[in-house]
Amino acid sequence: MRETNPYAVKVNNVVAVATLGQRIDLIAILKAFRNVEYRPKRFPGLVFRLKRPKTATLIFMTGRMVCTGAKSEKEAFSAVRKVVRELKKEGIVILGEPEIVVTNMVASADIGGKIDLEATSDILDMMYEPEQFPGAVYRMDEPKVVILIFSSGKIVIPGARSEEQIRIAADKIRGILIENELIYQ
Repeated sequence: MRETNPYAVKVNNVVAVATLGQRIDLIAILKAFRNVEYRPKRFPGLVFRLKRPKTATLIFMTGRMVCTGAKSEKEAFSAVRKVVRELKKEGIVILGEPEIVVTNMVASADIGGKIDLEATSDILDMMYEPEQFPGAVYRMDEPKVVILIFSSGKIVIPGARSEEQIRIAADKIRGILIENELIYQ
């Protein structure tokens, strides 16, 4: 992500879904690897953990994979490809290349000051019920993301599908808060 902002936006988690287009023998994976978890009575997916990048990939017998824990889009793609390489290396037959799509990203940032959430909720169309949740929930139309805004000046952006969406959303909400003089020290 570009560091053009005076505040830091940090990607905390990237979820990527991969499709292999074939069925996978999860028992064969369980026999080939010691570092996997598979309890079909509790959950239908096998958990394949990597140390680098530090991720967990769920593998389903349908050939679908869900990778979580990556800190960037690039890292998520790299993790899925590494899991596929590891499987092939141990004799698990994978016919093609995985089709990988980022389905969710969560990022956080510090806006650089405290935020008056009462005043902000009067100006922006957002949900703020401090008895229920300590932050305000702002649904941005473009990019289409949700932003959780806290009085401490921290924001959380779940639901983005790219680092670009995160950057645009963070810049946009910060601009709105500055323009309406809702940030104070």
